[in-house]
Amino acid sequence: MGDALPATGDEGFSRPGAQRYAADWARAVRRLGFVPLSGPETERLLLVHTERLARALLAEPFTAQPAADVGRDLVEAHLTEPGILDWSVRALGDRFLAQVLPGRPAPRMAGLRAAGPGGRMATGPAERLAQLQGCLAAGFARALRDRTFTQQERIARSAWRARDQVEQALRDSEARFRAVFTGAAIGIGIAGIDGTVIDVNQSFADMLGYSVAELRQINVAALFHPDDAAGMWGLYQDLIGGRLDTVRVEKRYYRKDGSVVWTDLAVSLIRHDDGRPRFTVAMIEDITERYELQQRLRFQALHDPLTGLPNRTLFFETLGRVFAAAPPEHRVGVCFLDLDGFKTINDSLGHDLGDRLLVVIAQRLAECVAGQGHLVARMGGDEFVVLVDPCPDPADAVAVAEAALAAVAAPVQVGDQQLAVSASIGIVSGPVDGTDATGLMKAADTTLYWAKAEGRGRWAVYDPERSARDQARSALAAGLPGALDRDEFVVHYQPIVSLADGRMLAVEALVRWQHPELGLIGPDRFIGLAEETGLIVRVGQWVLERACRDAAGWRAAHPDTTPVVSVNLAARQADDPGIVDTVARALTDSGLSAELLQLELTESAVMGTTGEPLRSLRRLAALGVRLAIDDFGTGYSNLAYLRRLPIHCLKLAAPFVEGIRAAGDNRDEQIVDALVRLAHALDLRVTAEAVETGVQAERLRALGCDTGQGRLFGAPVEATEIAARLAETDGGRRWT
Repeated sequence: MGDALPATGDEGFSRPGAQRYAADWARAVRRLGFVPLSGPETERLLLVHTERLARALLAEPFTAQPAADVGRDLVEAHLTEPGILDWSVRALGDRFLAQVLPGRPAPRMAGLRAAGPGGRMATGPAERLAQLQGCLAAGFARALRDRTFTQQERIARSAWRARDQVEQALRDSEARFRAVFTGAAIGIGIAGIDGTVIDVNQSFADMLGYSVAELRQINVAALFHPDDAAGMWGLYQDLIGGRLDTVRVEKRYYRKDGSVVWTDLAVSLIRHDDGRPRFTVAMIEDITERYELQQRLRFQALHDPLTGLPNRTLFFETLGRVFAAAPPEHRVGVCFLDLDGFKTINDSLGHDLGDRLLVVIAQRLAECVAGQGHLVARMGGDEFVVLVDPCPDPADAVAVAEAALAAVAAPVQVGDQQLAVSASIGIVSGPVDGTDATGLMKAADTTLYWAKAEGRGRWAVYDPERSARDQARSALAAGLPGALDRDEFVVHYQPIVSLADGRMLAVEALVRWQHPELGLIGPDRFIGLAEETGLIVRVGQWVLERACRDAAGWRAAHPDTTPVVSVNLAARQADDPGIVDTVARALTDSGLSAELLQLELTESAVMGTTGEPLRSLRRLAALGVRLAIDDFGTGYSNLAYLRRLPIHCLKLAAPFVEGIRAAGDNRDEQIVDALVRLAHALDLRVTAEAVETGVQAERLRALGCDTGQGRLFGAPVEATEIAARLAETDGGRRWT
């Protein structure tokens, strides 16, 4: 019987073989070019075509038309790479019989010749395969040609390039072009180099609302939209002058009825054989709907959805264009507006009512400011900004700000709620030279916060010097934590002298910052920053520990003349529940006796102290630490309460001491006299600060003041200098 044949279906061919052939075909197709189908989809499609070819080969009577259909279907499936056709035709002749109809003995294949007495032409497998190959190629070529009809611009170009071909090819090309030209869905027009319309298709005429005959009487320049006429005619001149071969733009045209149509226009130049411009071919597509959609999307992207005002993006785009196009001396202004207390409205009345309020405010700003030609935008939240362009005079920006404040300040009726709101505005104006959009808005934002800090419902004008100071202050605040880590702080000590005999009884520890760039910085420049940032607790602890160590060193060297070291205690330190442990640890670590440490607290921090802070003061006093009230007399002290505090000393505020002079008004002297008497009645010692003259020292001594400090007795110095003075004091020297 011979070798067993592969399994075949009812059709007479091997299904496994057809599947292998289709798989090989699919791999070749994907290797040879782009395939818009997935691998499995491609293989299933080509298996169908394989089986069609097998059936055609076996069919009686024989016809090669299925192969032509397969070629057409390959093109319709976008399998149009030339290599695909080449592989398909070759494989059909080289491997089709072996894989799809394997093992067929020659006699059986001979039966396919079907020669008979009826005179019908007999064909063998080789002849049938050859006819299938030819029809496959022909079907592929015809389908590819038909597909080409839909490529208008390529067909148009092909029509003119075909001029150099044989006459028959020229007539065929002209026929194809005419079919495309007439039936194309997009408009196609041909014009001479003088702009005269030679011919248009019906789609072109329908798009503009004219008849074909009417358009043949029109020059292309008459179709340009007036706003685009100059630019379009310039492009057209570049085309017909041969400087450009193609132009593609989106442009407006007028329809015959006066309405506007937006188009995607592609114009190509057709040349003579010698390269001279001959005429132009335009392909035009109506994109009005797409353009309007783009405009709506752009509007939504550049406008605030709640208020309808331009948003932050559009504002910065506009400002950027101003800076890019304006001459250096051109002046612009910005008014940065923020509603006062808007968060309270949102929290108390709800976000819905808050949004409705924002809509009303936006409308008012648009009416009072945008009506003058200025751009009003919502930056986000309750922030709005006005671009004053041009702004030749700073007063123009101020006038805009005042108008905006007045518009905002009017009562607003939202539902059944009547709201009164105000706003703060930061104003910046100046020439565009020397700054940019980012810098301008940063300055406006800074100025806005100045206005808020000065009170609500007002505006502030940008001050470069103030901004520089603020920036320097911010830089110091940012450098504070690192300064502690790098041990950049130092402590200086100012003597506190007995007014009775001139002996140095105490020193006040005053912190300084040895800045690596700015040099030695006094506490007036950074202590406030440390309090704002909360770093004052760390700084105060560091000063306390350093002062205790220095005082312990003095005690070791000069046990009989060691001064009390007085350390300022910030309000946050005094309120810290761990302050007693901190002080006790500093004393223990340094070995300093508690009676040689005095802690100074401000009057405002001490008066009215209750609960845990008061208990902390009493525990500190119980340790043996002395407590003093600094700057006494500047606050609103409850004198009855003062006797309840474990205080040892009052330090008179400097203004009272400065008011004591040799002659003239003596009211300050009377106040000092009263304060000294009060302190002594409470068994408290009194220290006068800011003693600068001998007259002041003498009068204070006469009033019974115990000690004094100030430039008269010495400026703050380093710990080593205090040690040197203590050595001199051991020799009997006095400080006055």
